[in-house]
Amino acid sequence: MNNDQRDGYHQDVIHTSRTSYSINSISGGCPMAGDGYVHYQERVDGQKIRERSPSFADHHGQARMFWNSMSGWERDHIVAAFLFELGHVRRKPVREGVLAQLAGVHADLATRVAQGLGLPVPPAQDGHDLASPALSQAAQPPAGIATRKVAILAADGGDADALNPVRQALEDRGAICEVLAPHEGQTGPLSVDRSLGMVSSVLYDAVLLTDGAALSAVGNAVHFVREAFKHGKAIGAVGSGATLLEAAALPGSQEVVSGDDGLIEAIAVHRHHDRDITGFAA
Repeated sequence: MNNDQRDGYHQDVIHTSRTSYSINSISGGCPMAGDGYVHYQERVDGQKIRERSPSFADHHGQARMFWNSMSGWERDHIVAAFLFELGHVRRKPVREGVLAQLAGVHADLATRVAQGLGLPVPPAQDGHDLASPALSQAAQPPAGIATRKVAILAADGGDADALNPVRQALEDRGAICEVLAPHEGQTGPLSVDRSLGMVSSVLYDAVLLTDGAALSAVGNAVHFVREAFKHGKAIGAVGSGATLLEAAALPGSQEVVSGDDGLIEAIAVHRHHDRDITGFAA
């Protein structure tokens, strides 16, 4: 219904009139008032009641279904998130109140968070066992590598002949590759996009190592690889890049792929949360 109301809810019309009122003398009389809402007269007998459906009293059902649908690593992340946030809450009664709500979601969730906070586990509450794979990231099919950002760690001794075919295969599929090196400018035949001291691994979806011989002695490069590994990101190596893996001391060389096909497949998974990073510092 067109009317004289402007800047209200969900207003996405680009108004060209200089005025927002009618009647006016400077915009040709626009905006013009249209037909407004017309009441339909009908006889109504009895009591008129406005109340919510009984389903509104279910405060935990949807959250419980979400928890039931999560994979193991997703539940670990949820528990860690609650512990992080509640760790900033200094009032014990507030913490206990949140735990009581979590018990309504699921007893396992409340128990794990309570143990992390050193508080008594609240009484368990009954609930359903419904779940949906559509709610879990772990249940989703690989989405390809288009727009995924790949950090190429390089130095002056990098093997461009080994790198270029892999880089071309990644870019042909829509990935965005950036060359990172200890310094800007040129590193061997490669143009450097950013220096290692200016970026972090959290800005990228995957890492491709090209010159481990030189980068093994660069602390930023070693930390970059370890942090990316801990965050479950795909890691590939060409040429002497394998030397940097030894310096990073990753727990399991089977997690590192070589060749464009293997790296493309690993990046398409997006995150490899099944890695054992217990005790792995990064």
